[in-house]
Amino acid sequence: MEILMTVSKFASICTMGANASALEKEIGPEQFPVNEHYFGLVNFGNTCYCNSVLQALYFCRPFREKVLAYKSQPRKKESLLTCLADLFHSIATQKKKVGVIPPKKFITRLRKENELFDNYMQQDAHEFLNYLLNTIADILQEERKQEKQNGRLPNGNIDNENNNSTPDPTWVHEIFQGTLTNETRCLTCETISSKDEDFLDLSVDVEQNTSITHCLRGFSNTETLCSEYKYYCEECRSKQEAHKRMKVKKLPMILALHLKRFKYMDQLHRYTKLSYRVVFPLELRLFNTSGDATNPDRMYDLVAVVVHCGSSTQRGFVFFGKNSGPNRGHYIAIVKSHDFWLLFDDDIVEKIDAQAIEEFYGLTSDISKNSESGYILFYQSRD
Repeated sequence: MEILMTVSKFASICTMGANASALEKEIGPEQFPVNEHYFGLVNFGNTCYCNSVLQALYFCRPFREKVLAYKSQPRKKESLLTCLADLFHSIATQKKKVGVIPPKKFITRLRKENELFDNYMQQDAHEFLNYLLNTIADILQEERKQEKQNGRLPNGNIDNENNNSTPDPTWVHEIFQGTLTNETRCLTCETISSKDEDFLDLSVDVEQNTSITHCLRGFSNTETLCSEYKYYCEECRSKQEAHKRMKVKKLPMILALHLKRFKYMDQLHRYTKLSYRVVFPLELRLFNTSGDATNPDRMYDLVAVVVHCGSSTQRGFVFFGKNSGPNRGHYIAIVKSHDFWLLFDDDIVEKIDAQAIEEFYGLTSDISKNSESGYILFYQSRD
């Protein structure tokens, strides 16, 4: 297996230079954005799930800027965040405009920190995104806590975070965090109770031949709580039938939408991919906002998509490269940079037309075959 990997890697390296020069030629020297770099990432046998998410995040400009700003701060002890900052800085400061970079240091650190990723199985890109964002937030909060413990606050008191107070939000929260409000209305006394919860991304169910707007409406559909699922109403002091719905109260700067394309089939004892055609527009406005939402008319532009290629997940399947058998799984990313779109497939980077995005909506029929379907969508707000 290692020999096969080496041969595959060698063949891939031989084509890197040709791909890079072709991309530069296709964009053209006049159109090539100033201070922008387009670098593919080497796949270390099973790391396309990681590469695709990193490319998507790199082209979420607010996130990239914060990571690069972190890199310029005094040197911290090595962490997943310092390794990410080193990688982003390495891309941003390359002398060449296009090329390939091996994210070896980042992958090594990732595998060291979490045993979930320390193997040669294909992993889930959404799980990795969740882990990465939460880990970065934890690192930033811990660093802030250490800084406050090392010195006193202006009023002479030690920081009250030690007293189990909620940690201050980080720039991860400023960029990705939104708030949902869970409203429950008692059908007997009409009393409405609401509970807020924060999110860094939204996971929505998918249906055949629909759209993201339809999925979000479904996410916020009213659900009736009855029979054994009755709601305990504090006003009535008893269990009552009720209506429950989830709406968006605070819209994030970058809205990350995860399409729940994998469903566990009991009879098959494995996950099956739902390759349903779900249209995701280049512009998006949310219609499932609450009445007291702070910015309900916020407009979003699509900036990146992590795409799953294949007919099923690879969980539990040893995975070496892009073409490992009929049930292969692979991730790529498509991103918007300035006025054009690019496709990142590990070390390969290609310019694509905006119309080509339609190819990643999914399949119109339920016939089980390989598909390239949008899996995680990143929408950036205009304000």
